[in-house]
Amino acid sequence: MKSKTVSKPPQYLRGVIAHLVAGAAILITTLILIPLKPYLGIQQIALLYLLPIMVSTVMGGLTPGIMAGVLAFFTFNYYFIEPYFTLRVHTTQDLITLIIFLMVGIVMSQLIGQAREGIRLARIREWEAVHMYQLISAFAGIQDLRKIVTVLADDILKTFPVEFVQISIQNDDKTEKNITVTQPTDLIPNANPNITLSMETNRGIEGEISLWHSHSQFTQEQDRLIHAYANQAALALERTRLVQSENKARLLEESDQLKTSLLNSVSHELRSPLAVIKASVSSLRSGAVDWNPEAQQDLLLSIEEETDHLNLLVGNLLDMSRIEAGALQLQRRWNSILEIVQGTLSKMKPQLVGHQILLEFSEPLALVPTDYTLIEQVFINLLSNSAKYAPSGTEIRITGFQENDLFHVQVINHSSPVPEEHLEQIFDKFHRVTDSDRITGTGLGLSICKGIIEAHGGKIWAENGRDCFLFHFTLPLAMDGALPDIPKEEGDGERSTHPAD
Repeated sequence: MKSKTVSKPPQYLRGVIAHLVAGAAILITTLILIPLKPYLGIQQIALLYLLPIMVSTVMGGLTPGIMAGVLAFFTFNYYFIEPYFTLRVHTTQDLITLIIFLMVGIVMSQLIGQAREGIRLARIREWEAVHMYQLISAFAGIQDLRKIVTVLADDILKTFPVEFVQISIQNDDKTEKNITVTQPTDLIPNANPNITLSMETNRGIEGEISLWHSHSQFTQEQDRLIHAYANQAALALERTRLVQSENKARLLEESDQLKTSLLNSVSHELRSPLAVIKASVSSLRSGAVDWNPEAQQDLLLSIEEETDHLNLLVGNLLDMSRIEAGALQLQRRWNSILEIVQGTLSKMKPQLVGHQILLEFSEPLALVPTDYTLIEQVFINLLSNSAKYAPSGTEIRITGFQENDLFHVQVINHSSPVPEEHLEQIFDKFHRVTDSDRITGTGLGLSICKGIIEAHGGKIWAENGRDCFLFHFTLPLAMDGALPDIPKEEGDGERSTHPAD
């Protein structure tokens, strides 16, 4: 919104008024002192004449103050120094008094004028500094070119006596139409702008500011400040463009690294199962060997397992793309975590055949608002990771218990400890700490777990235990602020410990 500006008389008219006020002050003082002449001495009258000189200097400046001093000198001599009503001076003492009076008046006018000018300059500097600080603060943190232009236009309207502002800047590629912001309306006046400023940096011209106003010209201070605005806006535009260019370069670099890591990981991960499938199919189709039914079943089982492995790989890639795109849609229902775990174990029997699975749930019937399929995927990835890195024949334990308003799950295996500095990084894409050459994998499983758990409003982390490695994750027990209305059965709250079927 445009601020209201109070119109002031022109500079020359203000000077004329100040001089007239100074003359009027001396005239009024003289009219007051003439009746009091019999009661006052020359020294008292001279001191009283200094008052209008001071007032004229304070109100009008140095020149009106000096003029008031000269007028006071002549009126003092004409009306109060003998012989009266003449400018002649008979005694040396009176002459000295007049000379001292004139000197004091002029010196006092100069001192007061200088002090008044210093105060005026200080106020101008303060005005400029305050408005520059406000503009710089408004620009801080903005990384959008149109937003910078809008803020600049609004601030110009609030600070300067202008009716209309138009600011144009070029896009980064300098091929599309200029970004133009007009204030206070989108209707550009027919007349040419009163002021046109270029926003220029070492990179070149960043844009242009056009101003329309009804005044003949800006004051010196306003002109200096509007040029400072243009320079500061140019720097803000340049900074924003440099930040955007840096971000684009960084994104391109990260994208290139991601594609390289993805291709290396996926190509390596695809090669082994495809080789097994190809070899098994070729063996079955070959007529050179008469396979017995048991051998055929083994080959078919290998094909099925490797196909499941490929299906898991593709599923992880799709899940990761959905998580990064923010397109992961949760279908939250009241589900039992124990039921999800048991369903996961049924699907993963071939992968977990070399490990003993132990389930420990303090509340087997506890319901948690979850997306069944996605939480099942979390357990698949955590159990797959545990089975890969834990020695064959060791125990994998899954525990679940309520912790305040959260449900806390632990997946515990007996793999080698992970260095402390890598504990948080293991949930990053493609990050693998140990056995990367010996154990296959894309490095996406744990990052997918993190994305799914955080989408549920939970938290996932890992830690080294005594002779074991632990995955933790928590899930909120409430959905939309409400808990399920499930009656507690007798025996609830006791820890249930049993091996998985």
